[in-house]
Amino acid sequence: MATCYIGIGSNLGDRRSYIDRAIEELKNSKYLEFKRSSSIYETDPVSDMPQGKFLNGVLEIETTLDARALLKELNGIEARLGRKRTAVKNAPREIDLDILYYGREEIREEGLVVPHPKISEREFVLKGLRELGKV
Repeated sequence: MATCYIGIGSNLGDRRSYIDRAIEELKNSKYLEFKRSSSIYETDPVSDMPQGKFLNGVLEIETTLDARALLKELNGIEARLGRKRTAVKNAPREIDLDILYYGREEIREEGLVVPHPKISEREFVLKGLRELGKV
């Protein structure tokens, strides 16, 4: 099993409900074990596009899935919760699930970079990781 850290966020609709529903989906997945969550923080968007504030946090899970399959599982949860991917980068979204760390692996593939390349630029991610004892 790999220990993974997942960034979670929402800035559309009932943000807390989307966060809670995503965590429930993770808990009910037969492919992973939900371990714990950081606190959920309200944050300003990291975009020039006008949009509402986010709720963000960090989750710790364990999984037997490889990183690419985990990404597919997370994208499936996002889709079930109503996220529609657009070509617009950093657009508002109902739910966002990002792999921050996948064990100790470093992955550089098309569409998958782990550790997440923007960890050090996102204070809410660093705060959540510190809370969980990862950094």
